[in-house]
Amino acid sequence: MERKITRYLITWKNSLRRKPLILGGARQVGKTYTALTFGKEHYKNTVYFNMEDSRETVAVFERDLNPVRILRELAALAGQSIFPEDTLIVFDEVQNCERALTSLKYFCESEPAYHVIAAGSLLGVAVNRERYSFPVGKVDLATLYPLDFEEFLLATGNGLLRDLIREAYEDFSPLSLHDTALELYKTYLIVGGMPQAVVEYVNTRDFNFVLAAQKTINDTTLADMAKYATPHETTRIMTAWGSIPAQLSKENRKFQYKLIKSGARAHDYETPLEWLKFAGVIYRCVRVTEGKIPIAAYADNDSFKVYMADTGLLCSKFGVSAHVIWSGFTRLDGFKGALAENYVCGALVVNGFVPFYWSSPGKAELDFVFQDGQGNVVPLECKSADNVRSKSLGVYRSLYDPPYALRVSAKNFGNENGIRSIPLYALFCLTQN
Repeated sequence: MERKITRYLITWKNSLRRKPLILGGARQVGKTYTALTFGKEHYKNTVYFNMEDSRETVAVFERDLNPVRILRELAALAGQSIFPEDTLIVFDEVQNCERALTSLKYFCESEPAYHVIAAGSLLGVAVNRERYSFPVGKVDLATLYPLDFEEFLLATGNGLLRDLIREAYEDFSPLSLHDTALELYKTYLIVGGMPQAVVEYVNTRDFNFVLAAQKTINDTTLADMAKYATPHETTRIMTAWGSIPAQLSKENRKFQYKLIKSGARAHDYETPLEWLKFAGVIYRCVRVTEGKIPIAAYADNDSFKVYMADTGLLCSKFGVSAHVIWSGFTRLDGFKGALAENYVCGALVVNGFVPFYWSSPGKAELDFVFQDGQGNVVPLECKSADNVRSKSLGVYRSLYDPPYALRVSAKNFGNENGIRSIPLYALFCLTQN
């Protein structure tokens, strides 16, 4: 399964300023598979250590944090030689061994010739606990997300269509295979980008198998909560997690604590929401009051929306079938709109943007605004279908006169009154560069 992060890993490997790499991301997004595949393809050998399964591995770090001794003992444990520059060392589930995490500082300072990748699915949660000492400034950081639509196209044997989409985006000319691309986009919404679900789809083309895989992922995500939370915190985390479908199903998708439970207050659920964010299973999209740079300076952190990191898991939580996504039932437009927004938010995050939303003191509300690589504040309107009538984007443009505006919808590529129309399936082309 081809992952775009491999290009980053190759650059990291060849960098003269390379530091040990911490590879973060939600559970089951493919961190271990990606690291091991990268090691197999780009190194003489790879040595793999799981901090969750082996007491002996954890014990190696208990004596001291001298990298030379650690390397000798790890080589003996693995039964393989560890060569500088030519061996990839993988520490998996590194959040289970605080000293292994701390040791990365000493690898950076005294043994930089050794290539180390430390992966952790709940690392963002663990390092925010008091007992963890994070090696600030001594590591490189990267995040692996669920497969985006481009990676999904590659995984399902549609690489040629991916190339045509990119060519259409570069020329900003209509894509001839527009309807085909839209159908695959709808399939992606249902399957999502969790590797296990994608593999089930590729192997069976049966959405029942996909749904079973998604249910397993959702259930195991909940089961992991107890590892880094008290029973009281776990209850609140699960309650907040369970409210997400209700948050997205309403017309105004601003997060409301009262939908978690009657009488719920912000200070009771701020920590559970932070836990879900650090675990990589949700994205927070904060409101901004102005469309000016720097956009983060106008953030209203008390007003935000919550989206799930994977549309397939969202469909699973909603109990929505493939037939619903493909149908033309107008009564489902609200859900389809929420699903499209969720997809757009994830695509922006994966491509390196920090998404916000904007609303005026009146009724105007714009789905997304973000700062591009040139420092422009870009408004983006999201539509799940090809009906693109909306007043909010016009209100925003009259107030802030942005250099360009985007509308992402089911329509083909085009330009209309200074608005660039990007098909939903082509959003992976929008990058910081």
